[in-house]
Amino acid sequence: MQNSVTMNDNYPVIDKSDELYEKALNLIPATTQTLAKGPQQNIKGIAPKYLQKGKGSHVWDVDGNEYIDFNMGIGPLSLGYAYPKVDEAIKKQLEDGITFSLMHPLEVEVAELINEIVPNAESIRYSKTGADVTTAAIRVARAYTGKNKILCCGYHGWHDWYISVTDRNKGIPEVIRDLTFTINYNDIQSVKDSIDSDIAAIILEPIVFEPPKDNFLQELRKLCDENGILLIFDEMWTGFRIALGGAQEFFRVNADLATFSKAVANGMPLSILTGRKEIMKVLNEEVFFYTTFGGEALSLAAAKATIEELRDKNVPQFLAEQGKKLKYGYNTIAAELGMNYTKCIGYECRSLITFDAKAGNPLEIKSLVQQEMIKRGILWGGFHNMCYSHTDEDVDYTLKVYEEVLPILKKAVDENTIKENLKGDPVTAVFRKVTNFNTKPRHKTA
Repeated sequence: MQNSVTMNDNYPVIDKSDELYEKALNLIPATTQTLAKGPQQNIKGIAPKYLQKGKGSHVWDVDGNEYIDFNMGIGPLSLGYAYPKVDEAIKKQLEDGITFSLMHPLEVEVAELINEIVPNAESIRYSKTGADVTTAAIRVARAYTGKNKILCCGYHGWHDWYISVTDRNKGIPEVIRDLTFTINYNDIQSVKDSIDSDIAAIILEPIVFEPPKDNFLQELRKLCDENGILLIFDEMWTGFRIALGGAQEFFRVNADLATFSKAVANGMPLSILTGRKEIMKVLNEEVFFYTTFGGEALSLAAAKATIEELRDKNVPQFLAEQGKKLKYGYNTIAAELGMNYTKCIGYECRSLITFDAKAGNPLEIKSLVQQEMIKRGILWGGFHNMCYSHTDEDVDYTLKVYEEVLPILKKAVDENTIKENLKGDPVTAVFRKVTNFNTKPRHKTA
């Protein structure tokens, strides 16, 4: 019998997941198309590896086990799985076609919506993945400023200009590595120390989980203005989620360029580059950024329906309200148990549970919590990625599960038996270098 969303007696049977995984080992490098979805991010032997379907906030794996999902496709499901209004828009457009030999009216209609909602979105271009538009933003910035170097903070995709600063930078020429450098979030001095006359742009995630301090974003805006540098917000996570107009609206700081994906089309592949018209005009003739599928109509129909729903239902406020219950509920439970080594941090729409190394190996601790959450019908990776389909019942049940699981963790920490309590191999880290480090240009010029 498959597990359901209840206090199950047994861990889920995942035989079909394991069968598919064994086949993938011989066919697909790393077995996954998205690192954050890969088996390395879930406790091996307990967590399912393949999902079959989703509805609202729930998903079912290939073995038929049901879970409340707090990963939400690693971000894109802002409304929820199989959301009726979006699915109806896709089906209606499918009757007329998907990709055409000329431009489609939806390209204009969606652009008009984004122009109304997103600050500074005077010009809009589409592509398919977040990496496409962050790379396009970098190219636009270099073309507009006539400069070459980039300062970055956070995660910005798999393309050469960015991934060269991580520990997965094989295959990237040294000359490319010498053009991108990193700054520390909330450390304006690290930015000042890294600026020289060849910096074209500073690109960052406006927030990840840590809130800006001492007017960091405002100071960054000022510093860019003073030095002729373009400020780029990578709003893959914040866009249409923390506020309808993203971080620019929420923090009242305008970027020169901003990039979006994930939440805007509720799971359909679409990414967006927006910015000031004066800057974006280099895309008319000077900068080449075109894709066959940039105007693909199913994704644009989904985006139009999603944006209208986000706006009309005030979804960002709902995400904050539901996420707040989980964030503060978790922290209350942990505090009552005297577990000062774990805390839920971040903004309510997307929060993260952290574990202090003083209690043990954080990855092993996370794995123990994850296996117990999965047993009880919650697909959990340490995050609360909220969607509009997360009901009060989902939230209440999740808090009840935390009330049952956290004492298990506390006992294991107190007895120093975390590893012994694991039923499989623990999760591993994705990257070793994406934040809290600072690499400066080697040769500063006057």
